[in-house]
Parts: sequence; structure tokens; C-alpha cells
Amino acid sequence: MPAAGPVRVALVNDYEIVVRGLAAVLAPYADRIAVVEVDARRPVVSDVDVVLYDTFGQTQGEAMDLEALTVGSEARVVVFSWNVGRELIDQARHAGAAAYVAKSVSPDELVDALVRIHDGEQLIVVSPEGAEAETGRFGRWPGEEHGLSPRESEVLALICQGLSNEEITERAFIGINTVKTHIRTAYRKIGVTTRSQAVRWGMEHGFAPDRLRERR
Repeated sequence: MPAAGPVRVALVNDYEIVVRGLAAVLAPYADRIAVVEVDARRPVVSDVDVVLYDTFGQTQGEAMDLEALTVGSEARVVVFSWNVGRELIDQARHAGAAAYVAKSVSPDELVDALVRIHDGEQLIVVSPEGAEAETGRFGRWPGEEHGLSPRESEVLALICQGLSNEEITERAFIGINTVKTHIRTAYRKIGVTTRSQAVRWGMEHGFAPDRLRERR
């Protein structure tokens, strides 16, 4: 049924800068979207219509535990990701996602999608070309101010979580050569040459997962 007022949304990711960045993007649309909770490594406790799950540095596909995010509520979970492979989307839907939205959409398109999802549509929103590559700079991410791209930042975040290159390919759904390229360019930008130096730099610059719940 169409929303009688703004759609109540919770934003979820392990990094405070990511959820706060999303909240800032959605703030101009308060007449249609009400961000009532932002969470980092915490389940949603507010009564919301939609949970927007940002996959930056997170498990994806069949590995997602979406029920743990909503703790038994009837909120519809929307996966927000750079990765738009058909198999990954199908896995996310099987895991309980009501919809899957690509980060290549514009803020207007994201808001429209969230409203339509709340109204009962089963949406899959991807870029016009269906490309899996990073195509936009949506919201904020750790290391942004140091020139890291969203994908470089995500790879560095996964390194800081202790993942190997092979494990990063599985978590981020990108090829091993792409992972290595992102590592090289990220290391050059932050001025390190070894993995241990990268982890130390990351821990000092916002790459440790946060724990936050902010109800609005």
C-alpha cells in the first residue's frame, strides 16, 4: 500500500562514516524518506519500513544474515551494492532481500526505489549498462579524504579485517587481479609498501569497524 507519509528507513553498515554519508545523501528528501535509525554493527530496533543494507566491507549474497538485522520485524531489507552480478542478486533475494539496488543509481533514483519497494514492488535496480564496475561516488567511505576510491577503500577495509587477497575476492566479488590492482594503488596513495603498514595506517584512519546505534 502506498506510504501515507515519509518511508521510515534504517541505514546499516559496519562503518559509521558510511551510514552517516548515506543519511546525508537522503536528508534533502525528508518529505519522502525519514531516516529514523543509523546502525554500525548493531541490529535495527526502531519500527521502520525499510532497512537499507550497504555492502561496503560486508558479507554479501547467500552469506548475509538479514534476519539478524531486523530481529523479527517486518521491515523490507534492500541491499545496496556495487556488485550487480545475476547470481549474487539471486543469492541476496534467496537470503531474504526484498530488493537489490546498485550504487550506480542517483540519489533521486534511490529515493524513488525505496518508496516503490515500500509500496510492494519487487525491484532490482541496476545501472543502464548492467555494469559491475564502480561507476559512482555515492555517500562517503573511509579514506575518502586521502584520495582513495570507494573500491580501494573497501579492499583496504577488508585487509584491515584480516582477510587474504583470495578471501577479499570472495567477499567483494571482484577478481584477484583487480584486488591486487586496488591494493597497489591504495598503498601508493597512503604511502605504505607492506600489508602490516597498511593495517596500521588503516587502524589510525577510520578503517576499524565501528559500533553505533543512533535513533532519530
